[in-house]
Amino acid sequence: MTDGHRAGLLAIAVTSLLWGTTGTAATFAPDVGPLAVGAAALGIGGLLQAVVGARSLQASAPLLRPRRMLVLVGALAVAVYPLAFYTAMHTAGVAVGSVVSLASAPLASGVLERALDRHPLSRWWVLAAVLGVLGSVLLCLSSVTGSPAPEGPHGADGTAGAPGSTTVGVALGLVAGASYAVYSWASRRLMVDGVPRAAAMGAVFGGGGLLLVPVLAVTGAPLIASAQNAAVGAYMALVPMFLGYLLFGYGLSRVPASTATTVTLTEPAVATVLAVLVVGERLTAVGWAGLGVIALVLVVLAVAPTNTTAGGPPDRRPR
Repeated sequence: MTDGHRAGLLAIAVTSLLWGTTGTAATFAPDVGPLAVGAAALGIGGLLQAVVGARSLQASAPLLRPRRMLVLVGALAVAVYPLAFYTAMHTAGVAVGSVVSLASAPLASGVLERALDRHPLSRWWVLAAVLGVLGSVLLCLSSVTGSPAPEGPHGADGTAGAPGSTTVGVALGLVAGASYAVYSWASRRLMVDGVPRAAAMGAVFGGGGLLLVPVLAVTGAPLIASAQNAAVGAYMALVPMFLGYLLFGYGLSRVPASTATTVTLTEPAVATVLAVLVVGERLTAVGWAGLGVIALVLVVLAVAPTNTTAGGPPDRRPR
């Protein structure tokens, strides 16, 4: 385990902490719809990534041009993710939607790395992924059998969906998990191919932000209806999304995407704790057990060998 790997894990853990605050923040703007919150947060946050990385984007144009299809795939995934994720929360409820979306992401990332990059997945990663999914399911069971569901990650509004909409919500959660895995893999792939971190994140997230602008234009009126709503939208865009994805990019430059998405399974745990401490919701013993299992994920990933060749640098062969 190198210092760089540990720093990457720490950066992604802090990212999960920031992402986990958005559900509680969203309770202060209850009249803003999930699509508006998602488009504002990831749309504006993505455009800011491009602004910050503008100089690197310009300098890296010769590297990005032959990889434009990879950038486009990543940008499309960035645009799809918040729309699918927030709608999954709205239709199926936070508990089910968050488990399906976030628990499926590391599994999809592992499949991508194995199928496209030919990276073997270590037994340690498999253990961490299984623990993460188990912990998330326990949190879900706690929300279903206990008091109201905790706010979900990335800013869901917390209302459980009707039975007839659960299937749609689950399907959208799978789409969200897959898109999360795709844009994480695409960003990481660009970095492995030698594109600087700022250019890789700016290209993928800036492109996704541009695609989300029309959605924000159609749905974003409630965000400017009051100063409080505007403040919530600004917080979402600047702190969890802009700052969060800066840290996420730093982490992706040091750990595989499958590991990164597994670490972010701590996000619903953070959201749950904040819901208990700030919103006043209650958590059952099953939920606390879920939090403990998710904490084990960080321990496993912190002490385990990486998925890549031990001690070796990232693979930078052109693909």
